[in-house]
Amino acid sequence: MAGIGPIRQDWEPVVVRKKAPTAAAKKDEKAVNAARRSGAEIDTMKKYNAGTNKAASSGTSFNTKRLDDDTENLAHERVPSDLKKNLMQARLDKKMTQAQLAQMINEKPQVIQEYESGKAIPNQQIISKLERALGTKLRGKK
Repeated sequence: MAGIGPIRQDWEPVVVRKKAPTAAAKKDEKAVNAARRSGAEIDTMKKYNAGTNKAASSGTSFNTKRLDDDTENLAHERVPSDLKKNLMQARLDKKMTQAQLAQMINEKPQVIQEYESGKAIPNQQIISKLERALGTKLRGKK
């Protein structure tokens, strides 16, 4: 402690204050009533469509009308029936289950089910994996 100098006491007052209320606390019913009692000025306003989803669904826009008038039938391409039959026949010839075939090509069993039922959207990579695993050509001429 030698050489530091004399130790002084700081007698300045230290003021500790509460944090200012947050925006959510200012909107609290208790806070509003307390402000009314103290005579503070309170401003209230109703927001347009507050808490509703009316803005998104109200009125028809140009795009909505155009979509309603659109008669084009949009649908995903499905697995052709000859591919379904070829896949099922090749799998059964190899005496494999759907789960075994799926594991062999690193896909979920659901993918094989979708291809065999015709619900899948054709993916050339998966079809190529199936052809390699089964050792046969599934699409086109054999």
